[in-house]
Amino acid sequence: MALIIAMMYIGLKAREYLAPKLAESRVAPLFTGLLTGFLAFAIMYNPLLQEGMRIDLREVPLFFIAFVGGWSPGTIAMIIPVIYRIMMEGPMVWHGILLAILLPVVIGSLFHGWKNPRQAYALVNIKRMMIGFAVFEVIKSVGMVLSTPASIEMAVIMAIMASIGVMAMGLILNDTHRNIIRSKALEHDSTHDSLTGLPNLRFFYERVRELKYKGVPMAIVMMDVDHFKNYNDTHGHPAGDVVLQSIGRLMEEEMRSGDVIARYGGEEFILCFTAVSTEQQVFERADALRERIEDYAFYGGEQQPGGRLTVSLGAAISSAEQPVDELIEKADRALYHSKDSGRNQVTVVKVKANIEPTGEYQVNT
Repeated sequence: MALIIAMMYIGLKAREYLAPKLAESRVAPLFTGLLTGFLAFAIMYNPLLQEGMRIDLREVPLFFIAFVGGWSPGTIAMIIPVIYRIMMEGPMVWHGILLAILLPVVIGSLFHGWKNPRQAYALVNIKRMMIGFAVFEVIKSVGMVLSTPASIEMAVIMAIMASIGVMAMGLILNDTHRNIIRSKALEHDSTHDSLTGLPNLRFFYERVRELKYKGVPMAIVMMDVDHFKNYNDTHGHPAGDVVLQSIGRLMEEEMRSGDVIARYGGEEFILCFTAVSTEQQVFERADALRERIEDYAFYGGEQQPGGRLTVSLGAAISSAEQPVDELIEKADRALYHSKDSGRNQVTVVKVKANIEPTGEYQVNT
């Protein structure tokens, strides 16, 4: 019992701190199955010997992994215990394999009911798990009493101890997963905007500074929703919130690998285009986003000036010496140039350290 609880706890902590991405990888069932098989072997290594029977709690980890992960890790987990039990020989080899290795995996897999078996940090349904384990123990205990020298008292004591072990594993798993879920939620909330779900400025600054440190070519783009106050006054702030959420989704769909986006505040957004080095490249990408938003059917957009809801954008290309704050300031000036020039357009300026913009590109619609 101590071995089950200790190895369960250590295994979960090792996954959390040493290999945090393992739980979400495709090889997770293989690793968890192998580790569970090793745990079952460790439990079997020093059993209680009773009239040719090797009495231990090997069924606890085997049932648990099959209940949690289904057939795949359960089948893998059986390999080591089956090989070891055959090597140990004795008159009850196949009874031990069938009742204490194969049966718990079969019953556990049948009661495995998670809709998404690849959900990395799902919680165990303790009630369902214990019902499934009770079914297994009834079948196993009857089989032991009828086909082995085990007495009814021995079968009952083993069932009670095994049930405590399974419940302990479930409680440890749930406790660990709840802590991980809370930690991830707090981490997400600290770096993301609560309304749109986009990264916030804190995340944006950190990520862009990392990209500049690596020398990645980039451009900063500031974007503002045109006449947003008019939209809120006409349709109400809840409708305005939906507009901001929709724009956030459109931005995410337009982004490429390596790009960074964030909500700047209010109706303003900020973007970092990567792998761009010319004004034309930046203009084409920013204008594609502008057109995507202009063509989107926002609720009440026809009541906006011009008969549609639009955005204005300003962009500045980064140089190696350009601080992030100064680059954002240049992009913000370009944004106001777009708004002062009639809105629903893009202005791009090429920025060099301590030098004023050398050129402008913009589109008027």
